[in-house]
Amino acid sequence: MSDTAASGLKQSFQLKSASVSLTALELYYFDNDEFEANLRDKISQAPGFFKDIPLVISLEKYEGLDSELDFFKMIGTCRRHNIHVIGVRAGNDDQRRLARGASLALFPGSSPRDQAPARTKPDEASSPEAETSSPADVPTSEPAAAKIVSQTVRSGQQVYAPEGDLIILAPVQAGAEVLAAGNIHVYGPLRGRALAGIHGAETARVFCQSLEAELVSIAGHYKISEDLQDNGWKSAVQIQLRDDLLVVTPLDKA
Repeated sequence: MSDTAASGLKQSFQLKSASVSLTALELYYFDNDEFEANLRDKISQAPGFFKDIPLVISLEKYEGLDSELDFFKMIGTCRRHNIHVIGVRAGNDDQRRLARGASLALFPGSSPRDQAPARTKPDEASSPEAETSSPADVPTSEPAAAKIVSQTVRSGQQVYAPEGDLIILAPVQAGAEVLAAGNIHVYGPLRGRALAGIHGAETARVFCQSLEAELVSIAGHYKISEDLQDNGWKSAVQIQLRDDLLVVTPLDKA
């Protein structure tokens, strides 16, 4: 029996799974001066949104030279603007080695080659049953149930549906945040932030009875309040992703 167990003290920590909303910076090439100028311009559009956010550098569409990647400069630039770079998504072996050298976490990309292979038991891989199984033998999983919230989501609150749709039968107030792996339905004014398709589902949509949002995001693509006011503001709309752009459509014309 350990001294800790004998004394009746609890362990100093526990490890638990956590779902955290992250922002990805999709990098196409890197020039330090241009990077900072572009970052400053983005922050000026929504200063409150970017303050103290965790950021992941995505290299899925990077076209520059590996020798031009300087993660230390990126980290320093972001830190000066109160943004915290925590990791790198995708990238080749050399790029990930550079990221590891900068003490950044490594995240898989969305392409199949970046995903971790499925693990099988040794006896399953070589068994006759595994070789001759038909689709009918494979159990089908039930679709994730929607999460339903009937009360107002107030400022400072966060509501999260990690596997399916999120349905809110009340207003989402300014300063609140609602997130879902699938679609988001708000049967009332949407005044806070709504992030749908947070695991990368580009077919996800946001529906609301009155668009007054601080920010709407689908699969990492987002628009802030100033952009949203040009179309469908304070009316019933659906928002979807088309060719990497968020499109707002009145519900009576959807």
